Amino acid sequence: MNGGNPKSKHQDPKPTPAPHLSDSVLLNPKSKIENQKPDRALFLDRDGTLIVDRVYLADPAGIEIFPGVADGLRRARALGYRLFLFTNQSGIGRGYHTIEDTHRVNARLEELLGLPPPVFDEICIAPEAPGQPSLYRKPSPRFIQEMIAKYALEPAQCVMVGDSAADLAAALAAGIRPVAVRTGKVDPRTLPVIAAHGIPVFENFAAFAATLGSI
Repeated sequence: MNGGNPKSKHQDPKPTPAPHLSDSVLLNPKSKIENQKPDRALFLDRDGTLIVDRVYLADPAGIEIFPGVADGLRRARALGYRLFLFTNQSGIGRGYHTIEDTHRVNARLEELLGLPPPVFDEICIAPEAPGQPSLYRKPSPRFIQEMIAKYALEPAQCVMVGDSAADLAAALAAGIRPVAVRTGKVDPRTLPVIAAHGIPVFENFAAFAATLGSI
């Protein structure tokens, strides 16, 4: 799945017009799930969901994790959920920062979460700007679909958590459950897709995570 580097098992993505999967996904093949139930997963937006949306974040020093996120992820892992980070990073395609900057931000995020590394089973970074040819930029469901196939996930047991219409549309197109959080720049309750599909809206990721095991 991730290029031809057998040592690192991943190949850095590049802001090319039409990236292959290996250009968009960083594999963490040794993440640990405390309670093995490999059919379930959370697909997680980054900016506005797990951390404050700084817009084109390139400096790890700018990371601000929302309260309760680490505990929520810990709870999810204890309940057997695989964790996938799925983030659009158009700043790369726009030339504002590099893919290496994004890797550094993601690596620091994992450090700050304080969970056994790697936190995420796989990371998809979609580097394209709007209007550029893309395979994985949300609302494309391709990353979700490929992870469902690769890990034999049960779509009914998978959730995409995000703050934007693109996050929710990707979930719907992939046939998994969408969940919205109110920690982004737009109140998701104003989005037509919320009412049209009865999508639940939570105050933040921690509030959603507290419901895991009961939904």
